[in-house]
Amino acid sequence: MAGEGNFIWHELMTTDTASAAAFYSAVVGWATEKAGNTTAGGLDYTLFKIPGFEMGSAGMMALTPQMQAGGARPAWIGYVLVDSVEAKTAEVLRLGGAVHMGPTDIAGIGRFSVVADPHGATFYLFKPIMPEGPMPDMPKPGSPGTFGWNELNAGNLDEAFDFYAGLFGWTKSMAVPMGELGVYQVFAGEGKDIGGMMKKPDQVPMPFWNFYITVDAIDAAVERVKAHGGTITNGPHPVPGDAWIAEGIDLQGAVFALTAGKR
Repeated sequence: MAGEGNFIWHELMTTDTASAAAFYSAVVGWATEKAGNTTAGGLDYTLFKIPGFEMGSAGMMALTPQMQAGGARPAWIGYVLVDSVEAKTAEVLRLGGAVHMGPTDIAGIGRFSVVADPHGATFYLFKPIMPEGPMPDMPKPGSPGTFGWNELNAGNLDEAFDFYAGLFGWTKSMAVPMGELGVYQVFAGEGKDIGGMMKKPDQVPMPFWNFYITVDAIDAAVERVKAHGGTITNGPHPVPGDAWIAEGIDLQGAVFALTAGKR
């Protein structure tokens, strides 16, 4: 397993799990499997799985009325691996971030907290309970259905980078000038690129994390998004690393992104 500071799980919070399951299954090729009450609040949980692999690729749960009343909206959220949820949660506060839910156990799964950076982008801190015995087979990185990139639309790029560097030890990698949009700063952990950061567009109301799901080919995936009711908001276009990307919004309003090695 990757070390501390790596994204190890991605979760969709949505208002219609049946509709979202059908959409992402069609677009990405995931199968879905009910995982039962495996959340801290005893809510039903759904796994997105790559056919042929036992381990889930991502998860999904419904937003409760209480969550929505508190301002929660459909979104993908990332889980970052930590050695101590307590210590890192306290560090979030020390570095100027916020804690939305303190350290909490999920029986048989692990321990987590829900936190945000100083500008409001939400993420989870997570320490899993490792299963006994050998780990099941995992798909190779870059395979369709895996997550290929993690991207922060930041409130302030320099301040956000300093926060995450202090929290996880992330370091600066390649910086890509984007003209009026500013700099796209790639960040790394343990010497490996994990994702990128940029200042959020002015029309976007809140900083947020966006996550790129790997698909077989970008044009075909974009057509599947449109055919199943989603909206493409950006792309497809090429990016460094011989890849293609597109960004979109699903039927419930959650932002997502797609990446592929070919057009």
